[in-house]
Amino acid sequence: MGRRHFSTLILFLLFLIEISAQQNPGAKSISLANADVALNSDAFSLFTNPSGLAQMNWTEGGVFYSPSPFGVNELSNTFFAASIPTKYGSLGFGVTNYGFELYKENKFVLAYANRYAKNFFYGLSLSLNHLSIKNYGQDNALVFSLGALYYVSPDFRFAFTAYNLNKASWGKEKNQIPTVYKSGISYDVLQNVSLNLALENEVGFNPSLQCGINYDINEYFSLRSGFANEPTKYSAGFGIHYSQFEIDYAIFTHQELGLTHQFSVLFGLETLENRADKIRKYLGF
Repeated sequence: MGRRHFSTLILFLLFLIEISAQQNPGAKSISLANADVALNSDAFSLFTNPSGLAQMNWTEGGVFYSPSPFGVNELSNTFFAASIPTKYGSLGFGVTNYGFELYKENKFVLAYANRYAKNFFYGLSLSLNHLSIKNYGQDNALVFSLGALYYVSPDFRFAFTAYNLNKASWGKEKNQIPTVYKSGISYDVLQNVSLNLALENEVGFNPSLQCGINYDINEYFSLRSGFANEPTKYSAGFGIHYSQFEIDYAIFTHQELGLTHQFSVLFGLETLENRADKIRKYLGF
């Protein structure tokens, strides 16, 4: 490996340490500062809180693409997710691609979610993580995660997730793949306005407090904003819902890396307008 490539790899790894949250997909979630652990209700839920998949009784797929976060092409990441309801529960499938020619991470994710009684939802996911570092080798790891969602009332939700419960890692070194615990609440102040709070604790690091607000102006357009610390981050964005499509855009600032933006697209086999109302109707609230 040449000196230039080696320097690029070192710089990339330093960036990687700073932006672990970048691997949380979905522009909606990012615009809410990833505080939506109790609001997850789309195909991207399989990556963040798989229990959210059980709230949907329709099939949908999503693509999240960030070609150059913070102006760095080497941080490019792509996510694909799909959710399929069955009479035995909801199934989720996901694929991710992160990095560049010198350093690449890929994931293949399977998830299952179901509903217990009326108010409790649970989900499990298993991902095959593949790491490749040019001239250094490659490795695979199986990562097990779970999530839960409980409706305290039709307007108030509590959720908990645990990522990498089995503490999988790369090679013989421990803690190369983070273990993350997260809990949060979501409260519908009005039928079209939700407040979201979450506490994320990555083992070995200070916990991060995240908060976000989602305002559905009408059935076609939503506005969002959020804030998080550790690291400090401000975010905002919007969503456009029309027929079977949902297009989300997010922009956020990082205290050290600056400003960046992202977008994602969801496509459903049914209309995606009034997502919250569709879920309330399906759940019987």
